[in-house]
Amino acid sequence: MRKKFKIAGALVAAAALALTGCSSSGGSGGSGGGDDDGTFKVIAFTSGNQTPVGAWWVKAVTEKAEELGWDLTMIQGDFDFQKMNPAVESAIGQGADVILDGYTDVSSIASIVTAAKDAEIPIFAMDAGTEETDAFVTNITTDQQAIVDKTVEGIGDAIGGLEGKTVMVIGHDPHAGIRYRSRLAIEAFEAAGATIAGGEIQQVTSPASGRTEALNFVADYLSANPGGLDAVWAGWDDAALGAAQALAEDESTAVVTGVDALAETIAAIEAGGNMLATIEQPWPTVLDMLVEDVERYRETGELPSKRFVAVDVTLVTKENAADITPSDKLG
Repeated sequence: MRKKFKIAGALVAAAALALTGCSSSGGSGGSGGGDDDGTFKVIAFTSGNQTPVGAWWVKAVTEKAEELGWDLTMIQGDFDFQKMNPAVESAIGQGADVILDGYTDVSSIASIVTAAKDAEIPIFAMDAGTEETDAFVTNITTDQQAIVDKTVEGIGDAIGGLEGKTVMVIGHDPHAGIRYRSRLAIEAFEAAGATIAGGEIQQVTSPASGRTEALNFVADYLSANPGGLDAVWAGWDDAALGAAQALAEDESTAVVTGVDALAETIAAIEAGGNMLATIEQPWPTVLDMLVEDVERYRETGELPSKRFVAVDVTLVTKENAADITPSDKLG
């Protein structure tokens, strides 16, 4: 079977169009099976390729395409939707059997969704939103409620319960998953009788400065309220690491949880101190599930039975940290 691999950087939309080729064969209007010559054409795109997990996804999908004989067009968006989206739409215009969306929220790709529906090409997604949508035939992601349940319980166990305690929650609303789980965390802490520091989620403005912003949130709060924090819940690890640094500099005994299972976070957990726990999201398992759905569609034309699948996560603590593969060391 013919194997082709194209990398389209959405930073240059015209170049991306050239890389997709000129063939108009491909999309079979939901029937599966690939082209008449047996070629199975797949468009894969991610806006988050500059993150460790996004970079792993690009590599892992490319490897699976080679293994399975897909004709793959990979488009990397670098968080630039104005350039990525037209590049994906151009690739759709060249024809395909399926589209894979990795780590790009549905709210950012309305034009891609429209183009795919017009071409009758199904989109299979992973971590592309926090609820069911008809934009995707399936979206497999991690269980946000489980993330919150496990981190909140871990904090409660570590500080002798949550009733009457003060907890800071750090979020970043532009990220759908962080936005959703941060609100779930607020609800969980308040239901358990905790007071939310500052009365609301402390919003980081940019992921690039998230660690520094989180450090400043905590340092400023402690300056105004000496000894006034019992815990910090952060929606992702980089912010958690900033919070832990601020607590350590203040010689606070408050604990911190994050989400991502970065190598640096796991090392901090193993070292003891303020970093209590993080969450491992099993992205290789999620990708395997997605590829299984795609291959089933390829062979039978059968679409997944569920549009939204939430996969369980693991709380990473000092007890199991040595057994966890960091998310930034996946590939």
